[in-house]
Amino acid sequence: MATTKQPKTTKKKTTPSKSTQTKNKAEQFEYKAEMKQLLHLIVHSLYTHPEIFLRELISNASDALNKIRFRMLTDTDVLDPDASLRITVELDSKKQTFSIEDSGDGMTKDDLINEIGTVAKSGTVEFLKQMQKNDKPLDGNLIGQFGVGFYSVFMVTDNVTIETRHADKNSTGYRWVSSGEGKFTVEEIDKKTRGTKVSFKLKKEHQDFSEEFRVKNTIKKYSNFVDFPIFVDKEEVNRVSAVWHQQKNKVKEEELTEFYKFISNDFNAPLGHLHLSLEGAVNFKALIFLPETAPETFMREHLEKSLQLYSNKIFIQDDCKELLPEYLRFLKGVVDTEDLPLNVSREVTQSSPVMMKIKNVLVSKILAWFGDLAKNDKGKYDKFYKNFGPIFKTGVNSDFANKEKLIELLRFETTKTQKGELSSLKEYVSRMTKDQKEIYYISGEHRESIERNPNLEYFAKNGIEVLLLSDPFDVFIVPGLNEYDKKPVQSIDKADLDLKEDKKDGKKKELGKDVAKSLIEVFKKTLGDKVEDVIASKRLVDSAATLVVGKEGMDKQMEKMMQMMNKDYAGSKKILEINLSHPLIKNLGKKLIADDTDAVLRSSMMQLYEGALLIEGSLTSPNEYVTRMTELMVEATK
Repeated sequence: MATTKQPKTTKKKTTPSKSTQTKNKAEQFEYKAEMKQLLHLIVHSLYTHPEIFLRELISNASDALNKIRFRMLTDTDVLDPDASLRITVELDSKKQTFSIEDSGDGMTKDDLINEIGTVAKSGTVEFLKQMQKNDKPLDGNLIGQFGVGFYSVFMVTDNVTIETRHADKNSTGYRWVSSGEGKFTVEEIDKKTRGTKVSFKLKKEHQDFSEEFRVKNTIKKYSNFVDFPIFVDKEEVNRVSAVWHQQKNKVKEEELTEFYKFISNDFNAPLGHLHLSLEGAVNFKALIFLPETAPETFMREHLEKSLQLYSNKIFIQDDCKELLPEYLRFLKGVVDTEDLPLNVSREVTQSSPVMMKIKNVLVSKILAWFGDLAKNDKGKYDKFYKNFGPIFKTGVNSDFANKEKLIELLRFETTKTQKGELSSLKEYVSRMTKDQKEIYYISGEHRESIERNPNLEYFAKNGIEVLLLSDPFDVFIVPGLNEYDKKPVQSIDKADLDLKEDKKDGKKKELGKDVAKSLIEVFKKTLGDKVEDVIASKRLVDSAATLVVGKEGMDKQMEKMMQMMNKDYAGSKKILEINLSHPLIKNLGKKLIADDTDAVLRSSMMQLYEGALLIEGSLTSPNEYVTRMTELMVEATK
């Protein structure tokens, strides 16, 4: 349903209905500063999909009707208890007016002042302004997600009137009027019926919304599956049907797509769906959809809505967080159970054993569904993983009951896959070399920078595949796997790798043992406490030096994240590995033999160390590095 936080009974209009009369003088109020900014953005920048206003008003009306229906399950002492639950749209093509009315729970004066005059969700204005600054269209699809759906009405009108009366018997009717320019008025009126009516005159460029054909088509496009009948000039136009209660083979694909678009506010068709009807330890029906693309609000958990909860087709909760773990909350859909008492409060669902059982079964079925996708439709699964992988993979560290299933669903780029192509750990293992005992990985900001890392040279030379971790979430997950298929999972940035001697081209000529030992000692003295140690390298082929992590050290990408969270975090010292067969190192050995106090020798050692820092993105003194490089070039060109 709509995502507007204010009572979805929020509606507006321009001219008071004939059945109401003003009792008192209207009070004038001013929008809060943030609200003014939001209205300005909507009125002046939200050009795409103006018909969204109708979807949002209907969604608000539907929410209001759901609230009164839910209340009357246990409390029939309300105003107009026998009133039919419906939404009525009235049009006048001659006067170019539009009105929508519901018999829902209505609003109080406080609701009109505090809810409609305030931005529903923090950060909304900042986000929309940032999109505008970056020249991104303010898609109408976002308006509902941010809880400000009602205000989309100002795309098609300059002035709106709301007439409302709360469902309490002793309530009073009120009229709210605003032009969206910074102020609104509220006055008491004689309104006999419960519910809310929104009415207004359409802007000249949007007068087509006073025509039945236009309005009916828009309702069928966006709101065909609202739980209540929608009448346009006395004709019912929507299909009130619980699609999830129908048999799988009886529901057409276009019906599923239409229903998905309605509940998700998405303009695209879903990537796939899961239709469940289960009986046993727990009884429920569910229709779960996998979005084709991640929304703009993805990874902003407080702006995301997942599954709707029903009990015997009675709406209970719009965004039921208890139905899915956080790592699956990008899924959309409905769950309907007869095992949940109809008089249950929304708070009780948080500790309900029924909800826990449903959640466990749902997660198991969803992961099996993903497994089938991965096996039978790799293209579709890879698309899902690229869109939602960052949040989905976090389940490995949070859902221990399903950890093994989740590990099988992990995907990575590797040194043997093309850019954008993903591989499972199972596929990686199937390609391991004969003598390979471990699964190797390396992390970095993006594939291009990872592939230039000197630590890959040994593995490339010997045809050993390495996982390329460019997603920041991977460094929180992969190291914690420890092993897969009884094979240790190991970072190639670690110093203690068990690397075999390269026998392909015979042993390269290296420095003599005594000279090498002396050179390493001078390296240690020169670098001092900048490094944990200096050792001869087995992993380097073409490069002269590289930095690796000691036994107690942390992955360099993890360290970067720690530094982002804590500026004072220094990280651990690294180990410098030097390639004893590299021409530069051999030349340094010759200089050492000739004069172990040579300033160029020590400057070269420091330059090698800082060059390694530069490659891994940790160099903090580029000026010193460039100055020293210039001095060395001067010496070399004498």
